Amino acid sequence: MSFKFSIYTQDTITSARTGELELPHGKVKTPVFMPVGTLGTVKATSPEELENIGFDIILGNTYHLYLRPGDELIKKSGGLHSFINWDRNMLTDSGGFQVMSLQQFRKITEQGIEFQSHIDGSSHFFSPERVMEIEHNLGADIIMVLDECAPYPCTKEYAKESADMSVRWAKRCKIKHEQLGGEQSLFGIVQGSIFDDLREENAKELVGIDFPGYAIGGLAVGENKEDMLRIVNLMDKVLPKDKPRYLMGVGTPLDLLENIERGVDMFDCVMPTRHARNGQVFTRDGRLTVRNGKYKEDFRPLQDDCSCYACRNFSRTYIRHLINVKEILGVRLTTLHNLTFYNTLIKEIREAINSGTFSEYKKNFIERYTRSNDVQNI
Repeated sequence: MSFKFSIYTQDTITSARTGELELPHGKVKTPVFMPVGTLGTVKATSPEELENIGFDIILGNTYHLYLRPGDELIKKSGGLHSFINWDRNMLTDSGGFQVMSLQQFRKITEQGIEFQSHIDGSSHFFSPERVMEIEHNLGADIIMVLDECAPYPCTKEYAKESADMSVRWAKRCKIKHEQLGGEQSLFGIVQGSIFDDLREENAKELVGIDFPGYAIGGLAVGENKEDMLRIVNLMDKVLPKDKPRYLMGVGTPLDLLENIERGVDMFDCVMPTRHARNGQVFTRDGRLTVRNGKYKEDFRPLQDDCSCYACRNFSRTYIRHLINVKEILGVRLTTLHNLTFYNTLIKEIREAINSGTFSEYKKNFIERYTRSNDVQNI
């Protein structure tokens, strides 16, 4: 297995740290934000554009790629990297989140998940062993165990049964993964909803199985921010310090800052690309909706000090026009900007940690980001 995680700088005030992942397709500096390419593409962008922005790792979605175009076809093409022409690193999830979000189509048993395709209603079955076969066929550098992402809210009894079953599935995933061999790294996923004792118990059991990295799953599913941060604080105390922590599906710029402070190394979220398709862009002064009428004669770039292609070449006025007349270029420009914003933010955070100024950077960023009443700051 070609995997190594090194910690470079540990903040003296918080649990923030910088480090580096060594993976089969190169090195990845942490903390890292990973754009989501659900169907084998980060929407509205090309692999070359992602490289130019500076991303070294992106995500693919096991559930969706299994259904279309199929993991066997992707394997025949040489794996995901070859299929999508991406020569840097990739991570694939396991389909556990879709178990929750598409729950009207599925049935969960100890053996696995029986579900109907949301596309054509056909029946399929995901066992831990089958998911490992699919993820090995896809060929991402980091793959995830099959788990159940418990819905929120749920009873403590349900959360415990679900988390315990996810541990049993994790053990089965590791056995199958080792049988299949190869250079992929398999991460465990901590579950337990918002219950501290369940989370701690689940994390310790997963640590006992010994994975090279650990994800914190089952958050950003409807719980309040205080619950999320409390659970991540707990995970900082329980999970090994010398292994990467990955907070799945999170989140806003403020979420990144708060959770990096609590020791998280890896993030993914559809927010920058999804918001871009709705004409919403992230700036240092908060999030603005560029399609709104107030920007009809605003000839400034989306953000004055941004180096992205959109900000170097076009005005808010023009981008607003493109979005409102539904021209494809409009969505491409807002997407390139948002992804550049996220990558720049995470790069600046790493620099602040390395220089010992993380707390000051966080304070200054939040003050500016939340200052204006003209933007939405989620």
